[in-house]
Amino acid sequence: MKSRTWTTGAVVLALAAAGGWWWSQRQAQAEVQYRTAAIERGPLQVAVSASGTVNPVTQVSVGTQVSGQVRAVLVDFNSEVKAGQLIAEIDPQTFEYRVRSAQADVDAARAAVQIALANAASSRANVSRAQTELAEARRAHERNVSLVAQGFIAQSEADRTRAAVNAAQESLNALQALVGVSQAQIQSAQANVAQRESAHAQAQVDLSRTRITSPVDGIVIKRTVDKGQTVAASLQAPELFVIAQNLSDMRVDASIDEADVGRIRVGQKASFMVDAFPGQTFEGEVRQVRKAATNVSNVVTYVAVVGFSNATGKLLPGMTANVRIVTDSRTDVLKVPNAALRVRVPGAQTAGADEAPADGAPAAPGRPGRLYLLDAQGQPTAQAVRLGVSDGVTTELLVSEQSPHAGALAEGSKVVTGVSVNAGPARTNGPRMSF
Repeated sequence: MKSRTWTTGAVVLALAAAGGWWWSQRQAQAEVQYRTAAIERGPLQVAVSASGTVNPVTQVSVGTQVSGQVRAVLVDFNSEVKAGQLIAEIDPQTFEYRVRSAQADVDAARAAVQIALANAASSRANVSRAQTELAEARRAHERNVSLVAQGFIAQSEADRTRAAVNAAQESLNALQALVGVSQAQIQSAQANVAQRESAHAQAQVDLSRTRITSPVDGIVIKRTVDKGQTVAASLQAPELFVIAQNLSDMRVDASIDEADVGRIRVGQKASFMVDAFPGQTFEGEVRQVRKAATNVSNVVTYVAVVGFSNATGKLLPGMTANVRIVTDSRTDVLKVPNAALRVRVPGAQTAGADEAPADGAPAAPGRPGRLYLLDAQGQPTAQAVRLGVSDGVTTELLVSEQSPHAGALAEGSKVVTGVSVNAGPARTNGPRMSF
């Protein structure tokens, strides 16, 4: 009985030992694998991406300031025009009638001035005669007064001549008042002439506006009018043509997110692509950053104007452009993939950060970050680092020559970018042992 007990115990111990060995082997097979990348040295560009629209630098909307029927359209899409060139004409018949009517009004007003001048001259002549008559009446009255004093005539004669003097004076006063009225009539007639001449000039201007001309040298990129169409110029002149002044020098109006606009400066280099020419990049530079914001669905953007040369004429107004504006550039820097800054390795050892600056010393440049370096045994070690600019794929690594970790953070050093676990072969069910 005792022998059988010892045998059973030995079997149990053997099975336990075998199970422990199998478990240790399975754990050994569950290997942790690290994806790595090398620290590189090279150029690094920081850019802001945006979308925009290709537009002419200068485009002019040509409309009409008078209403009427379009008698002729002399240009079409893509027509080259010169400043002052006739491009359309509105039927001038109504406006010619208005000019002739206004001219007749001017002639009538000028004739009224002549009549007023003649009336004024007549009034002045009447005043002169009245003055003569008053002088004669006064002399006659003075003679009669003298004769009355000498007793040659009665007092009644002197009274009669005095009445004649008074009547002549009143007549003179009335005629002098008429002279003033005549002068006022002259001024009124002259003012009427000026008013009629102004109306005539306006009628001539309206007549000239029936001839629609190009204000600039350029190319017609839009036409919205046809022969026979009636246009009405009321509160706002209708747009008939759009003329681009110069398609060899164009611009892209790029919408910049408010988070990026602080990095955009005039003179920065930019490149862009359009769907019409896939794979081809066009170069330009920032010419203006407009301060007026655009708010669409609570998304605030600003317009950056990117100028470029279009000497070949390949790019056309209205094309959609995908713009890349270079806001910063480095020529020879250490850089690591951004994935190496995002990865986390639990349980990794820490090599420590660069030494802290002494009191009063300036802080280390850049922002803090962390990398995982592989040691000689292939185990990861966490390393605190300082980071510079990033292009969205790689980030500048700031390493001081005096740093104790400069050797580990050199070009070619491997950094962990990802972690994967190999769980080993699946467990199989072996034969059961019976007791």
